[in-house]
Amino acid sequence: MKRDSRLSSVLHALLHMAEQDGAMTSDALAQCLGTNPVVVRRTMAYLRKAGLVTSDRGHAGGWRIKADLSAVTLLQLHEALGEPAVFAMGHRNESPGCLVEQSVNAALENAFADAEALLLARFSEITLADLASDFAQRHEQRRREKGIDHAL
Repeated sequence: MKRDSRLSSVLHALLHMAEQDGAMTSDALAQCLGTNPVVVRRTMAYLRKAGLVTSDRGHAGGWRIKADLSAVTLLQLHEALGEPAVFAMGHRNESPGCLVEQSVNAALENAFADAEALLLARFSEITLADLASDFAQRHEQRRREKGIDHAL
């Protein structure tokens, strides 16, 4: 099963956008993410629908963050993306006739539900501002390590 990397991509894009004074085009975001601008537009449309970003057409157009970084959690972004499956693991057979497999499914289902609840609770505690702060610290550390006095 292929992993859904949209949350990771959206976080990456939003942090790049937060560093910009103006809008970022789909082309510029696609370059940052190593993907196609169509993929960026399709993914960012979920965030626009949730009221987290805006987009403008034309020469000075592009994507802008509409929401306050400290108010947007990873859980909100996960929900805006349609709540994709958190885990790629699943049952071998969803409706088994075998009692052994029914026991296995019941145990796995409980474990998956507990793990997902824990992960989503943690997502509700992490904001875009937290990620931006972590990025700023890492950026400053790299700047000091390299002896660079200007932004990378």
